[in-house]
Parts: sequence; C-alpha cells; structure tokens
Amino acid sequence: MRLTRLLTPLISATVLLVAALLVSPATPAQGNQAGIDRTARWAPAGKAKIRPGVQMFTKGAQCTGNFVFKDRVGRVYVGYAAHCAGKGAATDTNGCKTRSHPIGTRVRFARGATLATNGTTVGRGTLAYSSWIKMRQRNMKRGPACAANDFALVRVDRNDRRKVNPSVPFWGGPTGLASRGAPAGTQVFSYGRSSLRPGTALSPKSGLSLGRTNRGWGWQVETVTPGIPGDSGSGFLNAHGRAFGTLSTVQLAPVPTSNGLGDLAHELNFAQRFSGIRGLHLVRGTVKFSPLP
Repeated sequence: MRLTRLLTPLISATVLLVAALLVSPATPAQGNQAGIDRTARWAPAGKAKIRPGVQMFTKGAQCTGNFVFKDRVGRVYVGYAAHCAGKGAATDTNGCKTRSHPIGTRVRFARGATLATNGTTVGRGTLAYSSWIKMRQRNMKRGPACAANDFALVRVDRNDRRKVNPSVPFWGGPTGLASRGAPAGTQVFSYGRSSLRPGTALSPKSGLSLGRTNRGWGWQVETVTPGIPGDSGSGFLNAHGRAFGTLSTVQLAPVPTSNGLGDLAHELNFAQRFSGIRGLHLVRGTVKFSPLP
C-alpha cells in the first residue's frame, strides 16, 4: 500500500482535480445540547478566530487544526498532525524514524491562505508536543504506532487564548472523545482547510468509515471530497459527534483517494502518558452537533 502525507507543498494536478468534486449540501450547526462545554469562557463560535479547522503554518508547511485541548492549569492547545512539523518527505510515513522540528518551534494560525496568498495571521503558538519526537526519544522503531500515531499539540499564546472556540465549523461538536471510534459503514464528518482550495465550499466533508487499521491505532475513511495536502491534521467526528480520528494520509490503494486517520483515543492516551502535560484533555464544543439528515 502506498501512502502519502498531506503537506501542502506536495500537491499534484490530479489530486486537485479530485478535490473539485461536488460536495453534498447541508445546513450549518446551531444552538447547544447536552455534551457541550460550559466549564470555561470561550470566544463566540461565530467570531472565534482560532478553532478546529484553523490553518496552521509550521516552517512554511500548512496543515489544519483538529480539536482544542486544555491542561490542568488552563493552558490551551490546538491539535494537528505530527508530520506537519516533520522534516521528511511526503512519503515518509514512519514517525519513529522521521526527524521533526524541535519542541518550541513557533506556529502561525491563519485564515484565508491560498496558493496566491499567505492569508491573515489570527494568532500564534508554540509546538508543545509531537508524537513523532516522543516515539524517537523512546527508541521505538516499528509497529502500528510508528505508522499511525501522527499527533501534535500547539500551545496557543496567552494573548490569543481569548480568540479560541472548541467547536468544529459547520458540523458543531465534538460532543466528547469516542472510545470505540467509528465502526465500518457508519457516517463520519470532518472539516479541512487546505490552502490549495480557493475557499471553504469544499471544507465540510462527510462519508463513511471503512474500518480500523494498524491494530486499532488507525482508521480508513472515504469522504466527499477526500482530504488533500493542507487538510493534514484535521479532525474527524463519528455519527454521534464524538472525536475519533485525525487526518494523516492519502491512501492510493486499495481504495484510491481514501484517507488514513490516526485513532484519537490512542493518540491522546499516548500524549497523556508521555507528553509531560498534566491534565491534558479534549475540550467539547459549545455548538450543537448537527449531521446531515
């Protein structure tokens, strides 16, 4: 099976054409429900500049934020893919072997970035954790975690925390962390913000889970439209609005244009054990999860 990491600078015309497929219409989420976060003050979802789906730039590579996290003392983090801070090529998929930019690397949050413009800077943060760095430090060499544990955290600068909301655009949620993921054949939902797209019409995605991979560390999904370079790191919700995956790869076989995800429950558990960030947890959205009818 050939895998390709989803970094923006490595796009081809073929993948761009696939990304131009028609996306199904839907209605944006509104309101509140049980399972939302009421424990902290967040920017209103409609005005927040930093939230899931935000564009994130690390040393020139653009990726998409997945979910918002907090620690015991109230610091705020946005998750994305570890390979977004990696130094390898698009075909380097073993996180245990590929080198990364160091902890402390500065990351820029942006909106409106395209092939023609770097977009508007809406905030900044610092790379605080990378599964790739931690697996190398622990001398891991091979196995399912090396292939699928593709998760990193960027700590939002203190002055930018007031700009944050944890709700996923368009869909709402997350309503919590999925302990069982998204069983094969069930619906999945995502929001990607690749700078290769001129706007956000194709950012909301829905599709089906194709089941687990990498001994539970990963998932394979098929969506309309598929994730493309720049969507790396974007979060996936299951049919109940629970966060279950983070976008990692384009898979060219056996299902062309499907995507490989990391299992968020596994990735977050690993980060909780080895990141040194005490009290690390996923933050639920403040907006109701509203899937397609």
